[in-house]
Amino acid sequence: MQSEPIPLSDRSNLSADVARRIRDLIATGELPPNSRINEVHLSRELGVSRTPLREALASLIAEGAIKHQPRRGNFVRPLTRDEFESIYGIRPILDIEALRLSGIPDEATIERLESLNEKLRTAKSTAKRIELDDEWHLLLVENCGNSVLLDLIRQFINRTRRYEVAYLKDAEHVGTAYDEHVVVMNALRAGDLDAACKGLTQNLTTGIDPILEWLDSLEEQRQ
Repeated sequence: MQSEPIPLSDRSNLSADVARRIRDLIATGELPPNSRINEVHLSRELGVSRTPLREALASLIAEGAIKHQPRRGNFVRPLTRDEFESIYGIRPILDIEALRLSGIPDEATIERLESLNEKLRTAKSTAKRIELDDEWHLLLVENCGNSVLLDLIRQFINRTRRYEVAYLKDAEHVGTAYDEHVVVMNALRAGDLDAACKGLTQNLTTGIDPILEWLDSLEEQRQ
């Protein structure tokens, strides 16, 4: 595995940065399913000490991306159909409620949403596409006024991220996500919150079938 060290400028919240990088490595397959996390090698690859690495691993264990086995160490949890179906259906429930609580955003926020969406449309790497898509969704609901709800959304974004690589690696799917975001933003500009929520529901469920097909193909390869 080859990975770039985390830049010094990013070290103000180092353990969170390390966790984000490890999620990327899992999503891209550079840390394969069921592989043991070698802390010495990984800390060297990322250019960080063992302390922030262990803090990051603890947060990833809590998210379910990594499992700890006593006296054996930490292992990458495999991608499974059961887990995906269990967690992916929760996002629409959380996000729709957060959007309703947020209400119609101001013009400046809509312009920021549009800017993020344009960056998503032209992003070349899968990791960057996922990052921009997550940022768009969080900005959409950041004014819901419920910090617990926002924390739950962030948790589920992290838990579904390694699955979304299968969807957003495809340029055609990126185009679909872009178009669905436009539907939501147009509804918000028109002051139609119900239509925006309907569009957001569509956006959050479009990827289910393609990801399930990908997971089925992974299972076939393992047999």
